[in-house]
Parts: sequence; C-alpha cells; structure tokens
Amino acid sequence: MNDLEYRLIRLVRRNRDGSKATQADRRRMASLFSRTVHKAGFAIQNERSIKPKHILAAVEAWKKTACDATLKNRLAFLRWTAEKIDKPNIVPRTNAELGIGKRAYKTNVSKAINGSEAKIALVKDPHTQISLKLQQQFGLRREEALKMQPAWADRGCYLQLKSSWCKGGRERQIPIRTPLQRAVLDEAKRLAGNNSMIPPHKSYREHLAKWQYETTKAGISRTHGLRHAYAQYRYEELTGWRSPAAGGPLCATLTEQQQETDLRARMRITQELGHSRIDITNVYLGR
Repeated sequence: MNDLEYRLIRLVRRNRDGSKATQADRRRMASLFSRTVHKAGFAIQNERSIKPKHILAAVEAWKKTACDATLKNRLAFLRWTAEKIDKPNIVPRTNAELGIGKRAYKTNVSKAINGSEAKIALVKDPHTQISLKLQQQFGLRREEALKMQPAWADRGCYLQLKSSWCKGGRERQIPIRTPLQRAVLDEAKRLAGNNSMIPPHKSYREHLAKWQYETTKAGISRTHGLRHAYAQYRYEELTGWRSPAAGGPLCATLTEQQQETDLRARMRITQELGHSRIDITNVYLGR
C-alpha cells in the first residue's frame, strides 16, 4: 500500500456518509486510483497533493479497459474526494470534458421477473425467501431487503427505509397498499423480531453468500428483475394501462391527458424505487 492509498482509505473511513456498500466501493476506488497514478509515474504523498494532471492520467489509463458507465462511477468517487479535501476544481465538472459519453439507457425491453412465486417457494432458507418476497412486494434493492428491520420499518400505512439501508443514503417511504404486502411484512416481522433480515449469528457478507447460493439454485439469481416487475405493476395500477416495457402503448401515442397521468406515475414510482431521475425509471417502464 503506497502513501496515497493509505491516506485516501483513511479519508473514506473518516467520512461514513452513504451505505456500507457505498463505503466499501469508495475504499476499492481509493486503492484503484492511487495504484493507477503510481503506475503512471506519479509519487503523490497525500490527498492534498492531487492535481488535475493526476485525475487526467488516471482517466486516460482507465479508458483502455473500462466502459463509460464504469468511468462515471469512478469519477463520482474522485469528485467526492475532491469535495472532502476542499479542492473541487481538480476534477472537471462534466464527464464530457474528459471525453466520456453520456450513458445510453435501453428502454422498451422488459427485465421484469414475473410469476416468480414458484421459484421463490423453492428457496429453503427462510430469511432469504422472505427477503425475496419483500423485494417483490415493495420493489426493494437486494441490500435493502437484507438490511431492513421490518419491525422498525413498518409504520402502518407505509414502509420507512433508513438512509443506511439505501443506495446513496437516500431514505424513502413506500406505501403499503395491498393485503399481500401486509401479509409479507407481518411474516418478515415474525421471523426477524427486532433484527434485520440477516440472521443474528451471521455477518452481511456471510448471509449474502447464502443468498447468492439459494437464489442461483432456485433460478432467480438476477433478483433486480423483481424491482422491474414491481415498477411495471405499480405503473399499471396508477395509470390504468400497461407500461411500454410490459407491452403497453408507447408514450408518443398517448393523449395529452394520458401523458400527464403517465408523468405523475413515473414521478411517483421514481420516488418509491429510490431513484433520483425519471430517466432511470424509464429503463424499468419503457417509453
């Protein structure tokens, strides 16, 4: 470990904003950046010595092997670092200035997992099975479904998610609308008690390995598709027609009044999924 790597990892550990997964990603990015600039011939002693030329050298090296989406994630870490050391100008404000293209989101291709009840029933581990049901009924991310404390989150008419459970530290509320949602949540509370959906005798990493084994064996390893299914079902519930990704009409064919309904539904679903932009939700719903 070189001096810069040590200092950057220490910076990440001092600033614990974001989820544990986000913090772990930042530690990996810290190691990657420091080793990349060291390999490029720069002997940087500490984070305060990082300059624009170091950022450019790292990005140019990464471009040889990484796609634009990966580069954007790495630049997000560099901007976070620049903000923490009070030197925001060492990283260009836009990715375009570094020759990184705008991410292309594919729409109208459904990734939803529908009719998954039979596969979920094949999962033997009760904590994993109930967590999958929570993903399915509330559109949760995997990490949220594992870390959630159902007894704390249950607020009667809505589910309250803590910032520490959510991607980007964005806490949110999800309405409890159906008897099935209520039944799954009550089942989760009985199993977990006052704990999370991770068994008390296991760490997050240990239980994640169990989750991956169980879901792969049941044929539902890509559980993010449960969020897609939730979004599409919720869209139909809010609008009265299927989303384009689920075989519904394209947005361009909707009447003006229908387009207003469509926009309100997308904004609502964006909030419930914990996204910050509608264009990400469009991947789930299509256009």
